[in-house]
Amino acid sequence: MPGRAKRSWCGCFQPDEPPEITYCVTSQGGTLQLQYLTPIIPMPDEEEVNARFLDVIDELDLAGPKKAAMLSLPLEKKWQIYLDRTNKELDRDNETIHPEQYIERVQAISGLPYPTEDETELFKRTQLYDELKTALRSQPHSYVLRFIDNNGLVTLLEALTAMDYDVQQSSIHSALIGCFKALMNNTVGRSHVLTHPTAIQVIARGLTTGCMKTKTAVLEILAAVCLVPGGHKKVLQSLQEFQEYAGERTRFQTLINDLGRSHRSFTDEVALKTAVMCLINAVLNYGPGEESLEFRLHLRYELFNLGIEPVLDKLRKYENSTLDKHLDFFDMVRHDDERELSKRFDEMSLDLSNTSAMFEYLRKRLTHTPAYPHFMSMLQHCLLLPLDYSSHPQHWLLFDRLVQQIVLQSENGYDPDVSPLNINVKEVVHLLATEEELIAARGRAEELEKENIDIVNRLTNKEQELEARLQEKEDIENTLSRVKEKLERETRGHLEFKQKAGELEYRLNEINEQLGTERNRVQRLEHIISTGNISDDAKSVLPSPTGTLLPSIMPSSIRPPPPPHFFGNLPPPPLGIPPPLPGGPGMQLMPVKSVIKKEIPPSSAPLKSFNWTKLPDHKLSGTVWAELDEQKLYKVLDLKDFDKMFSAYQKNGMNGIDGSVEDLCLVTRTKSKSLTLIDSRRAQNCNILLTKLKMTNEEIIRVILSMDSTDKMPLDMVEQLLKFVPTPEERALLDEHSDDCESLSRADRFLYDISRVIHFEQRLSALYYKKKFPNQLNDLWPRVLAVSEASKEAIRSKRFKRVLELILAIGNYMNRGARGNAVGFKLTSLNKLADTKSGSSKQTLLHYIIETIESKLKDLLKIEEDLSHVKDAAKVK
Repeated sequence: MPGRAKRSWCGCFQPDEPPEITYCVTSQGGTLQLQYLTPIIPMPDEEEVNARFLDVIDELDLAGPKKAAMLSLPLEKKWQIYLDRTNKELDRDNETIHPEQYIERVQAISGLPYPTEDETELFKRTQLYDELKTALRSQPHSYVLRFIDNNGLVTLLEALTAMDYDVQQSSIHSALIGCFKALMNNTVGRSHVLTHPTAIQVIARGLTTGCMKTKTAVLEILAAVCLVPGGHKKVLQSLQEFQEYAGERTRFQTLINDLGRSHRSFTDEVALKTAVMCLINAVLNYGPGEESLEFRLHLRYELFNLGIEPVLDKLRKYENSTLDKHLDFFDMVRHDDERELSKRFDEMSLDLSNTSAMFEYLRKRLTHTPAYPHFMSMLQHCLLLPLDYSSHPQHWLLFDRLVQQIVLQSENGYDPDVSPLNINVKEVVHLLATEEELIAARGRAEELEKENIDIVNRLTNKEQELEARLQEKEDIENTLSRVKEKLERETRGHLEFKQKAGELEYRLNEINEQLGTERNRVQRLEHIISTGNISDDAKSVLPSPTGTLLPSIMPSSIRPPPPPHFFGNLPPPPLGIPPPLPGGPGMQLMPVKSVIKKEIPPSSAPLKSFNWTKLPDHKLSGTVWAELDEQKLYKVLDLKDFDKMFSAYQKNGMNGIDGSVEDLCLVTRTKSKSLTLIDSRRAQNCNILLTKLKMTNEEIIRVILSMDSTDKMPLDMVEQLLKFVPTPEERALLDEHSDDCESLSRADRFLYDISRVIHFEQRLSALYYKKKFPNQLNDLWPRVLAVSEASKEAIRSKRFKRVLELILAIGNYMNRGARGNAVGFKLTSLNKLADTKSGSSKQTLLHYIIETIESKLKDLLKIEEDLSHVKDAAKVK
């Protein structure tokens, strides 16, 4: 409290303030004594109290929920805790040894030999480390910070490293490990231990001691470090370094030995085995083991190879609750991982201890995959490794470690476990992919070299190509002149048609007037007939029985003048005028579509039809058909012989039916039980395909709609199905018989069913592309080149155009009606030449064309010289 303030300079004249009480009377043992009272310091404002209280919390090294609970205390309580802590620190400063003193004492005794005969010296050294352990655990945060700043951690590590064998087995070692535990209970101390490059490794070397308490303390430190971020890999590295330090075969060998070894002290033995299981569970389930199944399995395989499984069964006999919890946790995680692994492999259970079972599973999964050749290569090279493990253990160890590193390394190149080699698996895989690209580039370079040779050879033929192009130019000019003449003829015909239309309009008006007059006469006659009185005047009006009204209506002597407006639109006829008589003048006024009428000689007898696909007139422009004139070939062909060969009348029933729409009518008359609409050969091939598939129409459609999710249909069957997608003509034929589906043949019914599926062809093509895609990537380029060269040759070849003229002439001669008078046809129709058979079925239209070329158009036999690449291009699908 502040000092008293005097009211005057002399107490004799004025009274002073009451004196401050600094002592109190206490009773102890029946006697009264005076005890000094601690002066009460007044509480400052709230901001200063909170600031001082934060210093207290920092000294206590509190964090998380504990720090939050302390900060939530009332202001008076915070001030009281601050005063108590301040008084205790004042008292402690007078009693506690400073960190610098401890560091000097530890430096003085470190490295000294073990006092074999001086128990007092052993007690003093042990007591020094125990006192330091107590100070690091109980002193405030600033004390630990002073200890570290004065190289206290380095001093402890040097003392731990300098111990000889006898000291390691003594209580000094156990007390020194206790100092590390106390230091790591502090946040700053723990961070300094973890950041030190060799601290954890030096501590782990304590596992060589025979003292169970020391070993238990080391195991507890390692288990705690696994829980700290960044500490898991340090523990694995320290165990790896301990393997070399202790000269053991594996890094977990000491842990398994301690689990299986029996000791005299039951309490210490249980504590040691519990600490070992705690470290094993921490290594398995923290760090990368929290997320990575592969990492947990990797470490667990290593433990199983050391024989941990029978040891765990023996530990159940100790009947210790803490130890049993660690054992239960180990078994629980193990079983969960095995179930997850079985789900990943689509197996109920996979025996990881059975070599034959694992090999058989890998063989099944990798067969028919791109990885199978590499799997075979690994096995073949494993046979070449030294099989004498005692003399060459490193080969198999390296092989094992490399596979482990490939499995465990993450995408960014981080190795969660100790890596035997400094390699980046992702970069190595990228280099392998680059090597494959290099091999492909070399193959491409070889192909380009071959192409270069071909180009050099082509240069020698440039003259011939130039001449050919000049000839093509002349042909084009001739074609243009013919087209120009044709256009002029059509223009003149159009003008004549317009003029005739005007004349007909004028004549129509005149006829309408005459029809009105005649209608009045008819009405008069009907009236006379109805009354029954026919006068002589009326009889003169009646026409003769053999006469007709039409001649009187249309006198031949009348010739109307031309219409006033030549190109005007024709007016519509009056509503009251009846339609013109069949064959009369009015019939010529209907709109006529401009169709090029070709002069095709008539056949002497009905012929079989050629089932081609006509090219519409509006698509003629820009095609090769605009340059062709097939009518001149009718003078060359022997049409009488052709009429006999391809006559529609047949003697042998159905032998001559070639599958056209007209011929299908004959089939329906002779075979009433099964109606066949499509081409007979196409139907036969379709039936063969359906027999091979062994599936109903509904099952096939279901497979297509599901994109063959169950992989029921092989690739070759999908490819064959694409050949039987209904054409528009077939759809039209099948739709006409939709009311009589049951009478359709199997092939027709199949085509009808799939024609009902929306976008069937697109779905089937997508399924085929899905199955075919992996095999198509490597074949595309040479096929594209073949098709490109063949297309260029087909465009340039004059002989090919003459062959098309011949086929067009024969097709127009054979076909009548909608299929006849074609200006061109789609090239896919060439495939149907072999389907159109003669009357005796011994020859086809293709045979006839070849015989004609051989006898009358021999120059066309050299067409193969013009189309040298077509054979290769025809193989492209």
